[in-house]
Amino acid sequence: MNLHDTMIFLEKKNPGEKEFLQAVREVLESIKEVYNQNPQFEAVSLLDRLIEPERVIIFKVPWQNDEGRIIINRGFHVEFNSALGPYKGGLRFHPSVNLSILKFMAFEQTFKNSLTGLPMGGGEGGADFDPKGKSNNEILRFCQSFMDELYRHIGPETDIPAGDIGVGSREIGYLFGHYKRLVNRFEGVFTGKGTTWGGSWIRKEATGYGLAYIARKFLEEQNDSMKGKTVLISGAGNVALHAAEKVYQLGGKVVTFSDSDGYIYDPKGIDLALVKDIKEVNRGRIKEYLEKFPKTTFSEKRNDVWKHKGDIALPCATENELDLEAAQALYKNGCKLIAEGANMPTTSDATEFLLQQRAGFIPGKAANAGGVAVSGLEMTQNSMKLMWNREEVDIRLHRIMVDIHDTCVKYGKEKDGYVNYVKGANIAGFLKVAQAMIDQGIM
Repeated sequence: MNLHDTMIFLEKKNPGEKEFLQAVREVLESIKEVYNQNPQFEAVSLLDRLIEPERVIIFKVPWQNDEGRIIINRGFHVEFNSALGPYKGGLRFHPSVNLSILKFMAFEQTFKNSLTGLPMGGGEGGADFDPKGKSNNEILRFCQSFMDELYRHIGPETDIPAGDIGVGSREIGYLFGHYKRLVNRFEGVFTGKGTTWGGSWIRKEATGYGLAYIARKFLEEQNDSMKGKTVLISGAGNVALHAAEKVYQLGGKVVTFSDSDGYIYDPKGIDLALVKDIKEVNRGRIKEYLEKFPKTTFSEKRNDVWKHKGDIALPCATENELDLEAAQALYKNGCKLIAEGANMPTTSDATEFLLQQRAGFIPGKAANAGGVAVSGLEMTQNSMKLMWNREEVDIRLHRIMVDIHDTCVKYGKEKDGYVNYVKGANIAGFLKVAQAMIDQGIM
């Protein structure tokens, strides 16, 4: 593999898709040595096939707002790789959604799903629709219009979407209900469903819980534990809140949360119940926390969240939020571990810096795989027409996260004993996908 020439070719073919190009470069840099040591990969043009999605669907989504005006949004669905199973990924409704972001996420999802050990390929979809400020009826009408096209491309053995930013239990319910009406079948075509109609326990909590589980396993490898640790968290959505919940259960202390308005900091430990009430119940802003705790620090400079001292940093907001300056501040302040709760929240130069410093760093495709792991478990329960209880699902989730950690150590441990989790995750995910692609011929 000539990485330089490959990236030049990819940039010409995908101009302006910076998120997608960033994700591909990170993977290719990690697997370069393994790829070049196995001539059978080049013999079947594996790399060229690996970086090209199997299918990209772009469609118009017309819907009517409460004032009677017709609004047009753009819908996307990227089915990137099905070598290991049906396409599996999220749906994101947010104004920032574009083809580059969805291709990057579908590409990442391919390797993340591989790491779980479950039979799932990689995909992602969504629309540039913003649910924020919309009425329930407007969201219902949008979801139904979106599904009028998407239903043609999904199915329980083909493509099983889940939620992502802007797509929670409400949206999944509306999407599934319209799908069922269109195809006249009740089947496991979505994950993240309600537990009374085919969903799995702890799906909402799974990404955050899994993030805490892999962080705990990392600490155990250092003969340490979560007890007494100070944890910096960005974001205040499902991942952030449930990672914090598990951190508190394991004896740690969370001192920060953030949203698009800014971040809060309390060195004594943030009242998680209040943050959940603000964000989950009232759909409010994080700065409302100061109404009850006025001495808490609030700043609109969201990136300053990483300038505080903490033993562990869990970026759980969005892609490229943790830059080089933030990484340098965390390292200087003695942070033991940065584990990505969001998808690619650390910039390329920040990642490179952390690896050069031999810092503890676990990439999102390993650290935040808990969500899709429980989605895979939900698919299994749907196929078997049964439902495991909360404890059973949690035990399986914990086992998967420990296995992911150990797999990263297996492929990422270097001669001096340092574990490069980025390299380990990428190589492990790649080898499994690559072998399946070779076994299945030209695809």
